Amino acid sequence: MNHRFLARVFPPLTACAGLALLGFALAAGGVASKKPGIFAPGAHPYGHTYAEWSAKYWQWGMGLPLEGHPFLDTPDFDVTEGQSGKVWFLSSVFGIVERTCTIPADTALFVGMLNVETSSLEGVPTEAEQEATSIFFADHILDLACTLDGVPVTNLDAFRFLSPQFSFTAPSPWIFGETGGAGTSVADGYYVFLKPLSAGEHELHIEGAFHFAVAEGDPFDFDDSIDMTYHLIQLDG
Repeated sequence: MNHRFLARVFPPLTACAGLALLGFALAAGGVASKKPGIFAPGAHPYGHTYAEWSAKYWQWGMGLPLEGHPFLDTPDFDVTEGQSGKVWFLSSVFGIVERTCTIPADTALFVGMLNVETSSLEGVPTEAEQEATSIFFADHILDLACTLDGVPVTNLDAFRFLSPQFSFTAPSPWIFGETGGAGTSVADGYYVFLKPLSAGEHELHIEGAFHFAVAEGDPFDFDDSIDMTYHLIQLDG
């Protein structure tokens, strides 16, 4: 879901939040799953907390050019865009979307299911306002579900993280507006950090939705969902 669509759905809130989507979880009870390959919510993978990694994810996403952007369902998508080092980011897109991606050996994946950011470039200048708006939108995420190689994921609530305020630089046009530049933002939502997968093919399937209803006390009506499948080819080191 891109911000221009949200502007058409509820114009009074166009300055309030950018919605995008990322992740899944493979753990239960707030502790690491017995299944290998998942960093626990309280871990510091590669020297940073999950919340800090969520900020890095958004810095990556909002700094990319609009053409082929990973937040959009486009044939120009390239999983390598903006990626470096031993941690790559994967995003999800509203609608029914499938992607096939080759992942370098020994590369971890920071993935999100559904999440939200609110930035100064969207007209929300203070950290407190950015945080409150992102929390409001993330509180309307529901019906989260995920499987990895056919195994259902449980207890996704353990992997919701509120980022610290972070700085970013966006091109013009950028994913949430016509004019980019330097800005600040706070994000909230669901993420998971995967250790490098075993060599070979894997399938990650993510589902979830946003739901807002005036009849339920919200300032607007809005519903949309994701049905995202990644066919991952993990190279052998």
